[in-house]
Order: sequence, then C-alpha cells, then structure tokens
Amino acid sequence: MFAKLFNGWLGEKMVQFNFWLQLDEKVYQRCHNVIIPSANGTTQIDHILVSTYGIFVVETKNFNGWIFGNEHDAQWTQSFAGGNKFRFQNPLHQNYRHTKCLSEYLGLPHEVFRSVVFFIGECKIKTDLPPNVMTHGAATHIKSYRQVLIPQTDIQGITQKLRGAKSTQSYFSHLHSLTERHESTTVCPKCGGTLVERTARKGPNEGRTFLGCQKFPSCRYVKNL
Repeated sequence: MFAKLFNGWLGEKMVQFNFWLQLDEKVYQRCHNVIIPSANGTTQIDHILVSTYGIFVVETKNFNGWIFGNEHDAQWTQSFAGGNKFRFQNPLHQNYRHTKCLSEYLGLPHEVFRSVVFFIGECKIKTDLPPNVMTHGAATHIKSYRQVLIPQTDIQGITQKLRGAKSTQSYFSHLHSLTERHESTTVCPKCGGTLVERTARKGPNEGRTFLGCQKFPSCRYVKNL
C-alpha cells in the first residue's frame, strides 16, 4: 500500500515538473491538487492550468499494463500480461464532472474549460480514444490551443480564487464527501442529478435492474443494485 501511494505521489510530482519545464509560467498559471466545493460535496482536481487560451483541467492516472475503453463507457479496463484485469471509472466522465464543478465555482461558461486525461507509468492505450486522452505529450497538446477565450485581465482573479480554495478545503473532508457521494442511492456522484431505477432493455444484461442518472443521455452514470 505504501509503495502504491508513493508511486502515485511521485507520478504527480513528475507531471508538475514536466508542466513547469515545458509551459511558460507567464502564459499558464499552475494550480495543483485543488479541492473545490460543489453542489453535492467536494471534488479534487489533479492539475489546473489557467491561460487566455482556456482553463486546462488535467486528470492523471499512474497505471501500468494495457488500457481498454470507450468514450461513452461508464468504466474502462486495465489489463496485465498475466490475465489480471481491473475496472476503473471512465476518466473522461470523471474529468467532465471536474470541469462542470469548476464552471459553477468560478462563474465561467463551460466552453472555456478543456479536459485532458494523461496516463503516466508503463501503460499503453489499446483502443481508439479522443486526442485529449494520452500517454505522452500533454504539454504539447495544451500548447496547441491558440484561440483566446479569456481576457488577460481576468487570469489573476481566477488563479487567486483557485489557490484560495486549495488553502481552505481539507483533504480529509473531501474523502468523507467522496465516500458519501458514491454510497448514495439517490444522488448521481458524477453530476449531482437524481438517480432513478431503470431496467436494461437489450444486450447481455437485458432485464437487469440498475440505478441511472435522470439526466441521461447527457450523463451516463450507472450504479449496480
């Protein structure tokens, strides 16, 4: 367990160093490990880069093995050579919630936020995924955006509000909020919508009852009963 936590911490520090090395701090204001309040608790965000070209929200995953997934799947799969497989939450869905929470918290339109999912570690993505999901070149991807979306005069205020949130929100209170959110059978942990009981109408799980977000298809969160 300690080794896993240390590797995760080391991976995050490597990403921070990479951004410091490759992204001009006069153009991209960096905020790391930010916990912000949301409509249904708190949400923790690995890296936020504020610029006139948009606010880049980076979700990092320190994984090994092969990664299989689909843009719309609720969960993706991590597979190892020995045959072991593990399921994990679709990070695109996870980061979508991050951008929505930030939009509400900062009072900015959702269109100015750019989601980036960055896998670090010895892993390989084995299925076709959008270009904002990557195993290398995150800084290059971020610098490819050149359309001005936010006035330069607003950058300092946005950054100060994010850094203020980081200093006031407790990591332990966030863990408590996260546990409550994912154990809920009434509130969607992804978007804060209402969970309703549904029945699968086709496929291998036809007839199976599950909880789904009332905001489907804009939110595709599901919870097994």
